Amino acid sequence: MPKSRSLYVCHQCGAEFSQYFGKCPACAAWNTLEEQVAPAATTAATVRASATATVAARATKRNTARPTTAQAKASLTLAQISDHPQTRLPSGYTELDRVLGGGIVPGSLVLIGGDPGIGKSTLLLQTASRLAQNHRILYVCAEESGQQVKLRSQRLGVTPKQTTEQSTDADLYLLPEIDLDTILAELEALQPQVAVIDSIQALYFSALTSAPGSVAQVRECTSVLMQFAKRQNITLFIVGHVTKEGAIAGPKVLEHLVDTVLYFEGDRFASHRLLRSVKNRFGATHEIGVFEMVDQGLQEVLNPSELFLGNREEVSSGSATIVACEGTRPIVVELQALVSPTSYSSPRRSTTGIEYNRLLQILAVLEKRVGIPLSKLDAYVASSGGLSVGEPAADLGVAVSVVASFRDRVVNPRLVLIGEVGLGGQVRPVSQMELRLKEAAKLGFKQAIVPKGHTLSDLGIEVIPVARVVDAIAIALTSSKATESEAIATED
Repeated sequence: MPKSRSLYVCHQCGAEFSQYFGKCPACAAWNTLEEQVAPAATTAATVRASATATVAARATKRNTARPTTAQAKASLTLAQISDHPQTRLPSGYTELDRVLGGGIVPGSLVLIGGDPGIGKSTLLLQTASRLAQNHRILYVCAEESGQQVKLRSQRLGVTPKQTTEQSTDADLYLLPEIDLDTILAELEALQPQVAVIDSIQALYFSALTSAPGSVAQVRECTSVLMQFAKRQNITLFIVGHVTKEGAIAGPKVLEHLVDTVLYFEGDRFASHRLLRSVKNRFGATHEIGVFEMVDQGLQEVLNPSELFLGNREEVSSGSATIVACEGTRPIVVELQALVSPTSYSSPRRSTTGIEYNRLLQILAVLEKRVGIPLSKLDAYVASSGGLSVGEPAADLGVAVSVVASFRDRVVNPRLVLIGEVGLGGQVRPVSQMELRLKEAAKLGFKQAIVPKGHTLSDLGIEVIPVARVVDAIAIALTSSKATESEAIATED
């Protein structure tokens, strides 16, 4: 009888090795290899028979005459494929529909990841309850019992329908189960329009010997669910655990199998949550939806600019306002900077919501190209509300806020700054400028400092084009003097 052997599988990339390595040779991740028992090898007779059949098939193929004309057997041209207009299902949340690209696409797979306790199950349970008003929804709770889910639904204010046990009308059905075969049988019998799997790391496929949550289990369970969903035209929402680095646990192929990958982000000690798309085959990527955690669960925020915009009546030095674009959504964000003498041999640099290396680059440009001595000063930059702003269009706002804090000046609260700062001190153009300016004008801003080179129509806001960062700083700080004079006159 052939003996079973051990394989070491990386739970980050899914690579397999016959021996253990502390560092995965494929993806260079440390301590990611897990031991798994490989199935017994095939017998020698089976191997010989397979080899003989392969040789015979190759010989027959060589002796067969090649057809005179090429002809497709199963493939179709684009013109031969019939058009079936897809009707998206409204989820009941405008913010979720925005992130998904306009609604739920039937037959799609949506993977949602996020830190523990951030609200993934809450969001999906509330979404499932709203969809259940008009559709059959199956909620597979692999980590909770049915009683626990019902308690959570009562806390969230989800009102169940009064139906009989044999009814298959529109309603929310719960299935506390981890066995994949049982889940597939229930999907086949119930035929729901939408199903929720909470979570994929808890499912178990009996055909495999590895434990639930392993690389093989996660990969095979997702693959089987994908094939079933595409065949039956069922939309699947799959919850995925995350690692301590913030990436979805399991092999990277998990994100390649699904149609949409969403991340639920936010500080658990703050009230707002961000739903961000990093992959979407049916819509724009890097789109965000904003929610707020309240007593009755998650509540969508339709105007996130008001959430990330500070009080403009209470002005202070070192503050500047930018317009960031997340996908197709412009968001007005207030940036705050603090520059102070250092108490250490090397100054400290700290950021919240701004990329750390980007701040170091802007500080170097300010010292070299503008002449601001920052090498002996601590610098702290933060975005209001902790929103992560990673695009280069925030560079100009960061630069002006740092200089305003250094000079102890107040930037005009009705002024927005948009532009990328180059290493040579130039201000470079950014995309979606008209969309950003429309959002700023809608919120009552009067002036905007933007890069030169944009052809803009009248948007109800004064546009001030600049070519270099030193020009933008001079204009912003000059307007700050007028703002301070108006404030003093108002107090008098």
